[in-house]
Amino acid sequence: MYYTLAEIAERFGGRVLGDAQVRIGQIATLELAQPAQISFLTNSKYRAELTRTRAGAVIVAEADAQATDLPRIVTQNPYAYFARVSAMLNPAPEIKPGVHPTAVVGEGALIDPTASVLATAVVGSGAVIGAHSVIGEGCFIGDNVMIGRHVRLYPRVVIYHDCMIGDHLIAHSGAVIGADGFGFAMDEGRWIKIPQIGRVVIGNDVEIGANTTIDRGALDDTVIEDGVKLDNQIQIAHNVRIGAHTVIAGCVGIAGSTTIGKYCQIGGSAGILGHLKIADGVVIASFTLIGKSIREAGSYAAIFPFGKTEEWRKNAVHLRHLDEMAKRIKTLEQALLKTVER
Repeated sequence: MYYTLAEIAERFGGRVLGDAQVRIGQIATLELAQPAQISFLTNSKYRAELTRTRAGAVIVAEADAQATDLPRIVTQNPYAYFARVSAMLNPAPEIKPGVHPTAVVGEGALIDPTASVLATAVVGSGAVIGAHSVIGEGCFIGDNVMIGRHVRLYPRVVIYHDCMIGDHLIAHSGAVIGADGFGFAMDEGRWIKIPQIGRVVIGNDVEIGANTTIDRGALDDTVIEDGVKLDNQIQIAHNVRIGAHTVIAGCVGIAGSTTIGKYCQIGGSAGILGHLKIADGVVIASFTLIGKSIREAGSYAAIFPFGKTEEWRKNAVHLRHLDEMAKRIKTLEQALLKTVER
């Protein structure tokens, strides 16, 4: 499908400058775009690339509206506009509704006639699959799982029993929702398993990356609120609660019973210890370890700078003695103050 700039602006808004009848069939970067493609500029420091691009049109902010003579759509948020145009030009493939002959459906399961259950998937007893949802090849849906409308589970997603999934969820291959949390009690030299009897409850418009795991609650539920976006290989422990529209990059680990606020941004490989509270609007840098609650919105980082190995070792030695050095400095300051007073 090809669309003119006028048709795109009519659908998504924005102001067209230049030839509004330019036809666009795909989206691409400024560097690689071709005449039938539209590109985008999200940062003015890359304006120079506008002079070299072969794109047929571009999406720009108001500040860059006069930076090129190419046909263009001017909008407040070029990146969000690009996302909408890309979704329009690259729709998900349609999948025919119905249950594949090799799928296994348990007793009492309710599958909407518009839903699709693909080859070798298993749907447990009493499970509910909502309208237009797609259960991919080899997925496992446990007993009494509730899945909403327009959900897309890619192959080999596993959802354990009793979990609740909202509308418009996307879960990529290998995601596991509702496995047991890591709960054990020590007794006479042995670990005793604590039954994990809570659920995972996920809101609407959530995306879960490949091989991400979300543990069920020990007693209460693990909760993922509306609009949360989770990258690949994230570990979310039991009884964690993640607030609406928070985004978390890959390889983050969140320990049990921590609450993360709304509209937070957590960088890759960050670690958050258990039983903490993170306020709304917190930004945590990649590789940061959070060891205590964060009560105020803002940006937080705790990353030790890298360096040559020998330099790093010397600095690490000094770090071990910081407390001792601080005490010595305080003693010297007090002695100096007494000298001045004399």
